[in-house]
Amino acid sequence: MKEKEVILCKFGEIVLKGANRSGFESMLTRELRRRAAHFGAFRVECAQSTVYIEPKDDMADIDGLYESVLQVFGIVGVTRAAVAEKNMESIKEVAARYLPPLLAGKRTFRVDAKRSDKNFPLKSPEIAAEIGGVLLGAVRGLRVDLHNPESMVRVEVRDHAAYIHADQQKGAGGMPLRSAGRGLLLLSGGIDSPVAGFMMAKRGLEIEALHFESFPYTSERAKEKVMALADKLCAYCSRIHVHVISLTHIQEALRDQCEEDYFTLLLRIFMMRLAERCAKQYSCGAIITGESLAQVASQTLKAIAVTDSVVNMPVFRPCIGLDKEEIITVSRKIDTYDTSILPYEDCCTVFTPRHPRTQPEIEKVMAQLEKVDADALLEEAWESMYTETRTIFEDYR
Repeated sequence: MKEKEVILCKFGEIVLKGANRSGFESMLTRELRRRAAHFGAFRVECAQSTVYIEPKDDMADIDGLYESVLQVFGIVGVTRAAVAEKNMESIKEVAARYLPPLLAGKRTFRVDAKRSDKNFPLKSPEIAAEIGGVLLGAVRGLRVDLHNPESMVRVEVRDHAAYIHADQQKGAGGMPLRSAGRGLLLLSGGIDSPVAGFMMAKRGLEIEALHFESFPYTSERAKEKVMALADKLCAYCSRIHVHVISLTHIQEALRDQCEEDYFTLLLRIFMMRLAERCAKQYSCGAIITGESLAQVASQTLKAIAVTDSVVNMPVFRPCIGLDKEEIITVSRKIDTYDTSILPYEDCCTVFTPRHPRTQPEIEKVMAQLEKVDADALLEEAWESMYTETRTIFEDYR
């Protein structure tokens, strides 16, 4: 007999939001419904700090949806659970059928019970003891370990039914997508910027992306690499508009008219000014970069101060205090690392100075900037912009 299964999604920080909590819950359930629509017919409901996702028919792909839900921000725990009627006989029968395959190969277990319906005749410790006895009789060689079990079994007696599951998985955490506004990510082909985008999306920001290309100095493969990184981020961000701007003529002008050791800083100034214009165009409240303090010449304290001085909106740098190994660890977790290390150059590696300024004086930088027609170059670059939209699913709405 096949058990009726649901996906249970447990809230994280949302439970701390007081009077605003319902708004966050609505954002989260809306995102889950969008994703569920791709996998078939599901009922998605919210109650008691949990989202219940129930397939409406046998055609619904609960396996695929379960994997997708693990990447939804705002959820700290995800599990598949069998549904039982709210009486002890039914709970024991379902547990005896559903749990043994999940405990196969395990040596120790523990049962925790939660009785949200206080009218249920047994208390939580009594429910746990009953189910523990069922499992000890059903799974050979299994023993109880209350302190360090290999498997954690849970029985939740809630308003409408009882739910039985084992080994809840950790969710993506953070805050629901779009709950904190929108930010513009400067997305290069490197390791750091996708990590920065992921970290800010985890805090509830909807991500727009801006990529700078330098054709013919950078190849079509370099742009394809960036789009592949955006696709990877869509597993968490669902949809990203990637805006692409050419810096070719800006870089050529800087090469021909400015001192070489200022080149990187001057290029960053152009990038930030274009980013601010793009952010305003697409209603973004902040710019996001993958900078890490002192990682490269343009990321020293003084260099960052120079680039920040040319924009009038917040610049978020979530990687600022991380070292490279810590950033790589996150990139592997979100599956962007192998794409990021593909050997296709981005615009930041074109015309790289041999001895870049690491402790620049802003007055001298601005004096170099006056050697080029900055306004004309910015306008020309802006006119080159085009946009590609990447989504987690073709039918994502």
